[in-house]
Amino acid sequence: MAKILSLLLLFLSFMSASSVEELKWPKGETFLSFLDRNHLPSSIYYTLDKEEQELAAEIVAGVKYYVLKSEDNQLEQVLIPIGEELQMHIKKKDDKFVMEIIPIILQNEKRTLAIEIHNSPYVDILNATNSYALANEFSQSFRGEVNLRNLQKGDKLVLLYEQKRRLGKLFGSLKINVSMVETAKKKNYIYFYKENYYDPKGQELDSFLLSNPVNYTRISSPFTQMRWHPILQKYRAHLGIDYAASVGTPVKAAGNGKVLFVGEKGGYGNTIEINHDSSFKTLYGHLNGFAKGLRGGQSVKQGQVIAYVGNTGLSTGPHLHFGLYRNNVAIDPASVVKLAKSALSGHELKAFIDYTTELRKKVESALENETAPQREENFNLSSPLEKSSS
Repeated sequence: MAKILSLLLLFLSFMSASSVEELKWPKGETFLSFLDRNHLPSSIYYTLDKEEQELAAEIVAGVKYYVLKSEDNQLEQVLIPIGEELQMHIKKKDDKFVMEIIPIILQNEKRTLAIEIHNSPYVDILNATNSYALANEFSQSFRGEVNLRNLQKGDKLVLLYEQKRRLGKLFGSLKINVSMVETAKKKNYIYFYKENYYDPKGQELDSFLLSNPVNYTRISSPFTQMRWHPILQKYRAHLGIDYAASVGTPVKAAGNGKVLFVGEKGGYGNTIEINHDSSFKTLYGHLNGFAKGLRGGQSVKQGQVIAYVGNTGLSTGPHLHFGLYRNNVAIDPASVVKLAKSALSGHELKAFIDYTTELRKKVESALENETAPQREENFNLSSPLEKSSS
């Protein structure tokens, strides 16, 4: 209860502040360079423990963060999101700056969109909601699975989706639980279930498949979202999988893609990042060295050796840290790493059918009850929090 109260007080302090700036994290910025640029002591970083320093490398370029300043324009507090559940909170305590990792206060929303198609699903979703995130997610879910060329004017589209808000603004990824689009008056359904898209028969649709990037002896640390460490009295997260392996073990590209980054990245030491399509990215950390000639912008094939296991950065032993990101949000690599599409069966298939049956009822209800679409507005609230400086 005390933790919740302190978070609410923090939220209220930002909402009532006289000078709060909303900024975007610059491309190429590290936490250390941020501290230096804002004349904050580097000891903030170096007094963090290993896991906290590793999390500091998870700040994504373009993410919106907030800076609270005093009346004489002196920095007092900073909130920087790490992933979708935790944030770094820099504040003054006893006349010196300290940092802690705390949960992000979010408001969850469940929404329904039911419209007629006049142009294309993407354009009509955008016109109805003013949400590029929703239009893009729909396009990704139906990619290659339904021939949208058979659409006729007047065909219907229904989406049941969930999204989050932080300080009044959309934050993080959204999830479309069910998409229904008519093509030539035929209803086509796609469902989101346990981190993947499926057709009504429980066949997985997502065509993006990854293979294990390294031959490992064991998983030394699995992927975990926000958790409270009862002994350390701190919030923790591990936004990837650690594969224990000896130094020099070849590291392979988990999928076809283009090298985005090769170099040193904070607590991850020697790191490679690879873009796989418009939405997926993989990260390979704590590397001993890179494959000869590997450079940014280079195309790589699944299974191609790109580096070697090491112990660089903040590592307590030789291993590969493997991260997977969808739309710049960390997700569990174990949900995507596989060699073929899967099909649900047995008890899991029954649970899926029960789940989708309820969703179909909600789709039918949305078709029968005309509700005006809810639009996302591009506006500045009167609160200083909403004054974007980016």
